[in-house]
Amino acid sequence: MKKTKIVCTMGPTTDEKEIIKKLIENGMNAARLNFSHGSHEEHKRRIDMVKEARAELEKHIAILLDTKGPEIRTGNFENGTVELKEGTTFIVHCGEDIIGDETKCSITYKNLYKDVKPGNTLLINDGLV
Repeated sequence: MKKTKIVCTMGPTTDEKEIIKKLIENGMNAARLNFSHGSHEEHKRRIDMVKEARAELEKHIAILLDTKGPEIRTGNFENGTVELKEGTTFIVHCGEDIIGDETKCSITYKNLYKDVKPGNTLLINDGLV
């Protein structure tokens, strides 16, 4: 039994059954769908294509659903966006509905203050902020 598996993430670049068939022919063992991106309709269509391709090729291909975990959202910002400057103080307001700016923002998780300490690093927007 082979212990190493090849997992391929399905997305816009694999949205044709022929491409999925080529992935299977080249060793794909599992098709992964990342539910952090795309709609349920897109994922359903991709799952259906994987099922059709594996049936046509008579291969056993697993389908992995990578579901979203809990998300903490920021509130709205003045003019839609703000530019943060490195080294400046930025205050995160837990559960308050305020308009954010270069110095502050609100978040949807009311109890964040119980889970972090001053000086902890918070990754916002997948670490982009």
